[in-house]
Amino acid sequence: MKTRRHEHKRINVGVIPNIFTLINMFLGFAALIMLMKGDPIKASWIILFAMGFDAIDGKTARKLGVDSKFGIEFDSLADTVSFCLVPALFLYTLYVQGLPVIIGMLISFTPLMFGTIRLARFNVMQEEPKSYYEGITTPLNTVMIVSFVLFNYQINGSYGDPRIAISMAVALGFLMISRVRIAKFPNFTFKGGRSNTLRLIGIVIIVLSIILWKGLVIFPLFTVFLSWSVLNWMLNHNRYDEKINLSSINKTK
Repeated sequence: MKTRRHEHKRINVGVIPNIFTLINMFLGFAALIMLMKGDPIKASWIILFAMGFDAIDGKTARKLGVDSKFGIEFDSLADTVSFCLVPALFLYTLYVQGLPVIIGMLISFTPLMFGTIRLARFNVMQEEPKSYYEGITTPLNTVMIVSFVLFNYQINGSYGDPRIAISMAVALGFLMISRVRIAKFPNFTFKGGRSNTLRLIGIVIIVLSIILWKGLVIFPLFTVFLSWSVLNWMLNHNRYDEKINLSSINKTK
């Protein structure tokens, strides 16, 4: 009897992370609708909210001890909508007008192609937990594109230079399948070590900056973060490995 109650409770708790994933997918769908209705600004803010739910679904699953293969696959399907298809449609609706149709389609296809390759590779190469991602994530790729839209719209009322947007999208596409190491989203605790604390403080600063200055700060902040990550990786490929080794040594003492 107790076992059945325990299983019933566990099943109910296991639904929680999938609800967050479903909200992420719905917000991605809503962003697509806004783009088709000709409102990329609303679409940009909607997809930023989707990123928030994407950041907490996996962490919630691990915290509750209900992470599963289904959850991983479901999360990837939601990310395909929100962080692969949405940025592709951003490019197509805003930046490739005037180009030959096939060229415009190929350029717009970049986030969808590289994003799905990255998600598939991530799923089949599940290893021991690491403190970094290899290649930039699909949400980071998406936030760079939508924040570029918001930044330019708030500065001068346009969506930015198409040449810059296209060049950036192509470069980001290759970075998604690169070996560049990017720090993971921090755990929601100040007891996770110095590195986690600094990243958590950074997230708090970003959120407060967005509340105060909206689209003016997101693109510059993430551009600095991405540039810093790439530069650090170029100068020291194994810096995260060193942190992991130190962590392992400390745990064995």
